Amino acid sequence: MTVETVSSLRSLRTQTLVGAVSLGHGATHWAVATFFLLLPAMSRDLGLSYTEAGLLATAYYVGSMLSNLPSGIVVDLTGKRIRYQLLALLLGSASLAALGTTGSFGALWCCLVLLGASNMLWHPAAISYLSLHLPRNRGYSMAIHSLGAHVGDAAAPLAAGWLLLSFSWQHAAQINAVMGVLCAGLIILVCGRDDPRSAPKRRPGENYWKGLALLLKSRAQWSFFLMSGFRTMTQAGLLTFLPLFLANELHMSPVLMGVAMMVLQLGGMVATPAAGMLSDRIGRRPIVMAGMFSTTVIVVLMTFITNHAAYVACISVLGFFLYAMRPVIQAWQVDRSPPEHLAAITSALFTVQAVLSALAPVIGGFLADRFGLISVFYFLAASVLAGNVLCFLVPKTEHGD
Repeated sequence: MTVETVSSLRSLRTQTLVGAVSLGHGATHWAVATFFLLLPAMSRDLGLSYTEAGLLATAYYVGSMLSNLPSGIVVDLTGKRIRYQLLALLLGSASLAALGTTGSFGALWCCLVLLGASNMLWHPAAISYLSLHLPRNRGYSMAIHSLGAHVGDAAAPLAAGWLLLSFSWQHAAQINAVMGVLCAGLIILVCGRDDPRSAPKRRPGENYWKGLALLLKSRAQWSFFLMSGFRTMTQAGLLTFLPLFLANELHMSPVLMGVAMMVLQLGGMVATPAAGMLSDRIGRRPIVMAGMFSTTVIVVLMTFITNHAAYVACISVLGFFLYAMRPVIQAWQVDRSPPEHLAAITSALFTVQAVLSALAPVIGGFLADRFGLISVFYFLAASVLAGNVLCFLVPKTEHGD
């Protein structure tokens, strides 16, 4: 059984703990967002095609795939949730800093694999940690956790764009890498050691594996995994090709590009808390379906806009709907998962997301090289539309979703 280890949302201790973990989540996204903002400068410096740039982004998702499921199982069996959060932060900082030490495509690819591994190592540890502390307010805790990601995703492009005015992309990567170390220190100060009460009572190993196998064979689980995966595929494609479109087609300056990528996250920051708390009241499904439908429409509309101000405004609206779904999907998955397999099922969800996300840069690069960057946006609109269709196939549960 789960145990609510923190008494109330009104508790300062609760809010401090959730805030620290959420800022740590922001640091993992800070590292990734820095890479995507630096990608156009890296591509120009190294003479990369769109396909090659896409392959660099794919390396990040390959790392995610390799680390996801094993990390969740280890977190379930050890209960060392804080320890793996710290490992994720420090590995992410080291990987981002290492990007700035090489111009070799192969070495960059390896650094990005490690960056992806660090980012996905964070999620099973942090999401299960918060969910077990606040079992009655999972929509809220996932919303604040996602809000931290938006802070990192919004601030990092602006910081990296500003750094590019005075420094090379290599130095910008190394400077931004400090953030993960700072947040690791914050986690140590606020959360301290793992609270043993936050770990569920673990079953014998044989039963654990049998239960996990049954969950992973469930058609209901796979409908949910794929629904979430197609949403994340759209997000991955946008993070990869939107900066390239802004730089190469709309000819924005690095700072204006940073502003554009920042407002994408600001839209999500506005929507995320409201969506998470609303889902605690009315259910997860309506929020997810509304977000996916609206995202499809907006991505298509973006193909017709050329004015810089209007495009940036459209990006902010896109962020509102695209990211509003993220904490709701995570809370929905937690609702559907037994506590003894919580981290592993979270990892399985993120593994499917990583697989589909890895395909987005490769497919997008192929389309961009042959049909132009605009074709990528039609592909991404189709991807999120597929997620909306799959949402209908997710069966209802006793939680009233």
